[in-house]
Amino acid sequence: MGVLGMQVDLEADGASVQGLPRFQQGQFHARRLRLAGISLTSLAVCGWVLALFVALFAPLSIWPVVLINCACALMLLVAGLQSAWWVADWRAQALEAPAVETPVEDTGRYARVVERLGQQIGAPVMWLGGWSLLALVSIVEFWNLALPAAPVGQSASIGAALALALAFGLLVFERRLAQETAAQWPEALQLAPLSRVAIISLVLSAICLLFADPESVWPLRLAVLIGLLPALVAVEFLLRAVLSLFSPRQPRVEPRLMAQSFIAGLLRWPPQPLLALQHELHNRFGIDLRQIWAFTYMRRAFLPVLLVVLAVGWALTGVHEVALQGRGIYERFGKPVDVFGPGLHVGLPWPLGRVIRVENGVVHELATSVSDAAAPELAPAEGPPPLVANRLWDASHVNDKSQVIASSSGDKQSFQIVNMDVRFVYRIGLTDQAALAATYHSADVPTLIRSTASRILVHDFASRTLDELLGEQRTRLADEIGRAVQADLHALDSGVEILATVVEAIHPPAGAANAYHGVQAAQIGAQALIARERGAASEQTNHALLQASMARDQATATAREVSAGAQAADLRFAAEQKAYATAGKAFVLEQYLGQLAQGLAHAKLLILDHRLGADGAPTIDLRSFTLPADPPVPRKAVQ
Repeated sequence: MGVLGMQVDLEADGASVQGLPRFQQGQFHARRLRLAGISLTSLAVCGWVLALFVALFAPLSIWPVVLINCACALMLLVAGLQSAWWVADWRAQALEAPAVETPVEDTGRYARVVERLGQQIGAPVMWLGGWSLLALVSIVEFWNLALPAAPVGQSASIGAALALALAFGLLVFERRLAQETAAQWPEALQLAPLSRVAIISLVLSAICLLFADPESVWPLRLAVLIGLLPALVAVEFLLRAVLSLFSPRQPRVEPRLMAQSFIAGLLRWPPQPLLALQHELHNRFGIDLRQIWAFTYMRRAFLPVLLVVLAVGWALTGVHEVALQGRGIYERFGKPVDVFGPGLHVGLPWPLGRVIRVENGVVHELATSVSDAAAPELAPAEGPPPLVANRLWDASHVNDKSQVIASSSGDKQSFQIVNMDVRFVYRIGLTDQAALAATYHSADVPTLIRSTASRILVHDFASRTLDELLGEQRTRLADEIGRAVQADLHALDSGVEILATVVEAIHPPAGAANAYHGVQAAQIGAQALIARERGAASEQTNHALLQASMARDQATATAREVSAGAQAADLRFAAEQKAYATAGKAFVLEQYLGQLAQGLAHAKLLILDHRLGADGAPTIDLRSFTLPADPPVPRKAVQ
């Protein structure tokens, strides 16, 4: 009966276990494993707690990652030691006399369920799964490949020295385990690889601490990648713990070590990854791979075939495929010699010749300023518009850029701040010279366009005021900016072609939008009030001028009438005087009659000539006159 992988049934071989060395030394092994487990558990817990404490104050330093990786490696070693302790303790108890079974009292349903789960799962499985899960979760939580380089000081040397000292102690422990024979302690050969996992983690962590400085990044990347080894071992332990649930526990059968790691078993020199598989097949199924001719031939022909495959693969690196929307610059011995179009092309293999990918007509849109905010989600076609479509002045936008512009207040010169969203639609030129220029003359085309545009905007807006920017046509402003940016890019021989320049928005900063609206409202109100007062003053002035003109015209007309009347009276007097001088009393009589006719024009009179009768005077009939025109008189004839 072999030693490795063999289990003993106490019911069948109860008398023969006392002669096996591993059963005789079971108590001694259990005591050694207990002491080693307590010591390493203390170190692992201290490192884990210290990593959490350091992460609170310096989360971006190298210390939390180094401490958590070393602590997790020690936790996995503790899990292996604890699993081996269960086996050693079972062997120590197997040498003792079997205890008399006592009847179990009837308990509640919950107690029976807990007892049944404990019998089915077992404490070793739960402890192994707990340690593995804790190590895996800790490594995942502290995983960060973007740690920045930073000075570590003298504490790094002290930490490296402590790590190397602990690694040396574990090396001594590993050598002691490796010297044990399979007959005396079968689990020692399986615990040694777990010790190598902790040793490698400690040594690499010490190297990272020794070479860490503000200018080197690789120590931090290596310190993070160290966690891959204990993480893989932890995942393997979890799988073994889960799979062990499907195998029923037999208390009378010798248990096997559960903390076996195939990954940790690969940490040996020379590496023999298939040796464990070969031994397992030979022990379980009796298959010896060394006796199969096909495998022997494959082992002998492996190296020549591998060399031929590598040579063919290296020659095929000279075949280059260029996509339909791309171009390729072919470099021969580091010198560009041609620009490949879409399709297949043949050249020298790598590294003698290589092809650098270049875009071919791909159009890009670039904003002058890009925020670190997350990319907005696409809004449904039938839903409300997204927040990025909000162009109100009182809202901050992702691509807005603050710009200082000129300002004038009366006779004083000052400056103002305005937010703008200017976008450029560009592509790499379609000519071969443009492709070469874009590849070799600029390291980052978007950054070059953004910096050039920023310089143009600063220079162009330095002489513009806010009112001019808000009132000017954006199409003309975009054309001017686009021409200026294209001229600078052409002067730099960048190979970039500006297709369009779009001015999405120009407005004051979001925080000053309400104040600017208030200033605009006050300015408009002041201008309206001034215009209203000027209109009232003009109305009063025009009314006064109208009254004065009317008074002047009335006075002029009156004076003209008086003057005309005086002239008419003068002319009449002169005419009457001349007529009197010519006609004498006849003119006087005529005037008298005329005045009499004028005075009696509306009177009803009957005039009788006195020459009608010789012996009677003129008679006037006054019957037509009514009272009180004439006073009453006695009724008698009037002669």
